[in-house]
Amino acid sequence: MEDMASSENGIIRVGVIGGGQLARMMVPPAIHLGLRISVLAETEGMSAARAADAVGDYREPETVYAFADTVDVVTFDHEHVPQPILRELEARGVAVHPRPEALLYAQDKILMRRRLAELGVPVPVWATVSDEAELQAFIEANGGRAVVKTARGGYDGKGVRVVSQADEVRDWFTALAEDGRGGHLLAEELVDFVRELSQLVARRPGGVGSAEMRTWPVVETIQEGGVCAEVLAPAPVADPATLEEAARIGRTIAEGVGVTGVLAVEMFETRDGRVLVNELAMRPHNSGHFSIEGSVTSQFEQHLRAVADLPLGDTSMTAPAAVMVNVLGGPAEGPMPVRYASVLAAHPRAKIHSYDKLPRPGRKVGHVTVTGEDLAEVRAEARAAAEMFR
Repeated sequence: MEDMASSENGIIRVGVIGGGQLARMMVPPAIHLGLRISVLAETEGMSAARAADAVGDYREPETVYAFADTVDVVTFDHEHVPQPILRELEARGVAVHPRPEALLYAQDKILMRRRLAELGVPVPVWATVSDEAELQAFIEANGGRAVVKTARGGYDGKGVRVVSQADEVRDWFTALAEDGRGGHLLAEELVDFVRELSQLVARRPGGVGSAEMRTWPVVETIQEGGVCAEVLAPAPVADPATLEEAARIGRTIAEGVGVTGVLAVEMFETRDGRVLVNELAMRPHNSGHFSIEGSVTSQFEQHLRAVADLPLGDTSMTAPAAVMVNVLGGPAEGPMPVRYASVLAAHPRAKIHSYDKLPRPGRKVGHVTVTGEDLAEVRAEARAAAEMFR
């Protein structure tokens, strides 16, 4: 594969595997950066369909290899591309960012916990469990309740259960046994937290002398049924030490796993003042959508800069407060744009993003962002605008 700097006509060709809303929101900044962007979408009609140069299964090796032959660097809308395919891409000389050995820690929660422990990053009490007896012992040793997660494939509350008895995940143990390869579930303490935080970090391996990193202000995320509903930027917390610790943790992980691109570190702020890492995502993340209007450089532009090895941009806020509210479910009939006129008339400060998805209960079909001087005022307007789409 040719060097990115010597690409056709000097234009770097970025290929995104996955055709969801994250790929869709990479398209405008790619155009502004002078990059050519292509998307491998799973099916026709996905959110990023306008940029989809190919449609196919990301689990099918030849489909991915053929797509990679048309670009200079491969990146992702999700973390689910199998490791053997990613490693073969690198063996063929394709630039893959984040690299397979980094992405592994976003694909497997047990491996992620082990790596974070090696890095000395604070995490909840955890253990791997292979049967109900091991899980029940963990539950009893940790206050009578626990969070149980599948090691792979979970997102937006899927693959996560809060349990008080081990038989509440009997079906998961059965599935592991039937798989024939064995395996474990991840058991964690049920953390007593006051708020959920997210720290976004961008890392570029190039630069002068060493890797270049940028962090955005720490944000607070509010969940509904395991799905992110709102993001408050910056996080309205009183203790600067908490914000400093979150940023330190984010930089430590980004450097420790060698990520290229945007890394989202989801955390708990506990009642006793600790900050514990919950999850990782090595791509643009829902908690960073506010940055499109709320930051000098959005997470989508920054991710593209990083994977194309371009200098990173300023991550300062464009206003004292920004609030993003997800549109979950959508209108009872028709896509979001059918209500644009009324929402724009009622809330001229609101910035609306449709993902071009049909409504479905609980589905993220778009988001609304409002920026301004006063957090409470901005939040009220963002909520009111989003509510008009429900």
